[in-house]
Amino acid sequence: MDNSQSPIPNPQSPYAALKYPQFVAFIFANSFVTIAILIQEVVFGYYVYDVTNDKLALGYIGLAEALPYISLALFGGHLADKYNKKTLMQLSLGVIIIGSLILIWATLPSSELSKSQILTVIYSVIMLIGFARGFYSPASGSLNPFLIPKEVYANAATWQSSFWQAGAILGPGFAGFLYAYLGLTSTLWIVVGLFVLVMILLSTITSPPIPVQSEQKVNIFESLREGIAYVFSTKVILYSISLDLFSVLFGGVIALLPVYSKDILHVGAEGLGILRAAPSIGAVLTMLLMVYFPPLNHAWRNLLLAIAGFGIATLVFAVSTNIWLSAVALFLTGAFDSVSVIIRQTVIRFFTPDEMRGRVSSVNGIFVSSSNELGAFESGLAAKLMGTVPSVIFGGTMTMLIVIVVWFRSKELFNLKFDK
Repeated sequence: MDNSQSPIPNPQSPYAALKYPQFVAFIFANSFVTIAILIQEVVFGYYVYDVTNDKLALGYIGLAEALPYISLALFGGHLADKYNKKTLMQLSLGVIIIGSLILIWATLPSSELSKSQILTVIYSVIMLIGFARGFYSPASGSLNPFLIPKEVYANAATWQSSFWQAGAILGPGFAGFLYAYLGLTSTLWIVVGLFVLVMILLSTITSPPIPVQSEQKVNIFESLREGIAYVFSTKVILYSISLDLFSVLFGGVIALLPVYSKDILHVGAEGLGILRAAPSIGAVLTMLLMVYFPPLNHAWRNLLLAIAGFGIATLVFAVSTNIWLSAVALFLTGAFDSVSVIIRQTVIRFFTPDEMRGRVSSVNGIFVSSSNELGAFESGLAAKLMGTVPSVIFGGTMTMLIVIVVWFRSKELFNLKFDK
C-alpha cells in the first residue's frame, strides 16, 4: 500500500510522520546503515593512520569511496526512476555485505597478509562499497517520499534526519570503544550483523509504484541530462545543495579527527570516539528541538545563518588544544548542520516531481558525497601541504566567504515558502 495515500492523522502533529509504519521501518534501516558504515569508517581511519602515520592516507579513504560513487550515482538515479527502488537497495546492500566480509577475512591473523596487502584490500573494498552506494543512495532517497503524504514532508525530513544523526552518534561513539576493547575483526562482525538487520527491515516495506513515464522513448543519456538540467534550472535546489557541498568540502574536519586525537589532543581511540560522536550529538538534539520549532519560516535566511555558524564553530575547533572545547565546537558544527539538512531535504521533497526523484536524488547524492568523501581527501591533502591546524583554519574561513557570496546572490530566495 502507498502510505502517501493513507488518511493523514493530524499533519500538524510533531509525530505525524511516525504514524506511517513503513516510513518508520525505513528510517530505522537508514539509521542502522549509518551506524554500520560509520563504525567501519572510524575504525579503518584510525587503523590506516596508525599503520601509515600519513595524513594523506586518510584522504585516500574518502577518495576511494567518492570516485566510484560519483561515477555511478547518476546512472543509479536513472535506474531508481525506471525500476523497483526497494530491489535496487537490497541488491546494493548485498554487495556491501560481501565487501564487509572480505574486510573481515583480510584482517584475520590467519590471512597472513602483510600490512601493505591489508591496506590494498581496504582501499579496494571501500571502492566496491562506493560503487554499491552509487545505486543504493538514489534508490533510498527516491523511495522515501512515497512512504508519507506531502503534507508531512517537513516533519518527515526532521524525523529522518534525527534518526540518521542518532545513528551517526552511535556509530562513531561505539567505534572507538569497540576497536579499543574488541579489536578490528570483532568490530567488523558487528557491522555485518547491522547490515543484515537493515536487509530484514527493507523486506517489510512495500515497493511503491513506478511513476508513469512519457510514452516517448528516452535514452539513458537524455534521461540523465534531464535530471541534471532540472537541478541546475531550479535555483532553490541548486543553491541549497551547493551550499552544503562547499561548506563541508572546505569546512569539514571529520577526516582529520584521527590526527587531532593522536597528535594534537593526545586522547587515543577512546577520545576519537568522543570527538567523532560530538557533531552528531549536537545534530540530533537540535533536530529533536526542530520537531517542535521547524526552521521553515524564513527558511533561506536560517539556512545561511546555520552554515555561517558551522564555519565559526570549525574555526574554534581548529585552534583548540583541549578535548572538551574541541568536543563543544564539534557539537556546534553538528547543531548548525542539522538545521541546513532539514531545510535542504524539505526543499528537495517539495520541488521535485515524482518521475524525477531518483535522478534529482542522485545529483544531490553526488553533491553530498563530494562534500563528505572528496572533502575528506581535500582535508588530508591540505593538512599534508599546509599543516593540520592551518588547513582547518583555511577551511572555516572559506566557508564564511561562501556564505557571504551566496547571501548577496540569492536575495530572491529570502521569501521562500513551502505550500502545504
